[in-house]
Amino acid sequence: MTRPALRAPLLAGAAVGAATLLVAVRDPHTRGSYGFCPLLELTGLACPLCGGLRATHDLAHLDLAGAWSANALWTVTAPVVVVLWLMWLLAAARGKPVKGLSGTAGWVTLGVALAFFVARNLPGLQPYLTPWL
Repeated sequence: MTRPALRAPLLAGAAVGAATLLVAVRDPHTRGSYGFCPLLELTGLACPLCGGLRATHDLAHLDLAGAWSANALWTVTAPVVVVLWLMWLLAAARGKPVKGLSGTAGWVTLGVALAFFVARNLPGLQPYLTPWL
């Protein structure tokens, strides 16, 4: 029997694992296979999430170069998210209180996402950060 504190991290891990398995099996490299990005379709601008499913697919297949070319930010962020989840799981397993991320971390995350949004839409950087455009 698992501790009640373990329920949330285990359920979150199972949900993300199932979603990753789906993306690993059903290739998102085919345009429209998972829908479309409204911002990209309406404005031609790639949001910070554009290419995230392709990057996840490539990471699941250990294709780091492919993942980087789909979404460099997610390729760097995904391992950080896994480490944060493991820290959550270990804290729950030890019965220790789980500390949330600080407000500063949220603002830094927003700032990085906005900087990536701007950078990947600059004409000089588009070939490196949004290669499918």
